[in-house]
Amino acid sequence: MQDVVIVAATRTAIGSFQGSLANIPAPELGAAVIRRLLEGPPLVLATGGGAMMNPETRALLKERADTVWLRADLAVIAERVARRDTRPLLRGKDPLEVLTALAEVRYPIYGEADVTVDVGQGSHGQAVDAIHKTLRRHWRTRRRAETKA
Repeated sequence: MQDVVIVAATRTAIGSFQGSLANIPAPELGAAVIRRLLEGPPLVLATGGGAMMNPETRALLKERADTVWLRADLAVIAERVARRDTRPLLRGKDPLEVLTALAEVRYPIYGEADVTVDVGQGSHGQAVDAIHKTLRRHWRTRRRAETKA
């Protein structure tokens, strides 16, 4: 969703910014969009994996949102991302190799999410159902803890 918002804001594909945005790294643009969105009404915000690598963005999300790590087998992710050439980090490279290296760095940070939902080769609808169920359980647990405090 982060990419979609940025694309909508610039009418330019990620990695192809021109004009006044050409010198601003996509992660910085993403961080600005996330900040703006979190100041507004409640929403579901799906960020790219790199968003959590920005310490300010991560802190803001932890403060103002419930974070969900959608965890999937790297082979499944590699197969999905190989379908299109829209990810600058993967262009001209073996997706599984790049994703494995990224996972070594990113997974400890992704593990800081409020909840983790394992998704796989199932449908988007199945993933949404699993996210909803996990978040409901998380919210109930948090309400109980707040009531006892």
